[in-house]
Amino acid sequence: MKYFFPGIFGAFFLGWLVQIGIPYASLAKLDPVVDADTNEPYPYNVSGLAQQGRAVYAANGCVSCHTQQVRAAYMGADVDRHWGTRQSVARDYLYEDAVFLGSLRAGPDLSGIGARDVAGTKAEDLGSVEARKKNTQWHFVHLYNPRIVQPKSNMPSFSYLFDTKKIKGQRSDKALDLPAPYTAADGYEIVPTPEAEALVGYLLSLNKNHDVPEMKGAPAPAKAK
Repeated sequence: MKYFFPGIFGAFFLGWLVQIGIPYASLAKLDPVVDADTNEPYPYNVSGLAQQGRAVYAANGCVSCHTQQVRAAYMGADVDRHWGTRQSVARDYLYEDAVFLGSLRAGPDLSGIGARDVAGTKAEDLGSVEARKKNTQWHFVHLYNPRIVQPKSNMPSFSYLFDTKKIKGQRSDKALDLPAPYTAADGYEIVPTPEAEALVGYLLSLNKNHDVPEMKGAPAPAKAK
């Protein structure tokens, strides 16, 4: 009986050490790294419009259908699907106070959606202003009605993040370019609300494809698509 309570304490301590203590000590040692291509630190803390978009992402439950964790090749075909160029590691989430890992993959993983060729832009042009405009417009239309750009999509419409307004003077440069029969009535245009602009800003900021020390020696990363 004299070993009962020390045994109980030891069992709880061992569980705490394995589940919390050792992982916390390992993660606490992680620091940003300098990206060899951009010479910028990675990961980076999103701010401004992208930070506001994180709140919109959370409020609209996007994490219910989308993950932000690219699995290793032996666990799934995420890299082959071009959801990311490498598997996710703990360092990718260094500055995220609320991590949107997700578990249900009803839609694609979004870890690298900001670096993905969603609007048919050539890979070498993805960093250009014109490519960013095309990708931004694609995301707006996709949120407004996913079936316009992906006919077989099962994603719900987020049209409530857009307003239909009467055109005053010139058409807004933010107005959606929609095909028939989705166009607004004559004299009107459909424009994103500040919430939609913030959400798209956040999506375009997502890029966890950077090289990290954890992946040194791993197979060559897949080419972004």
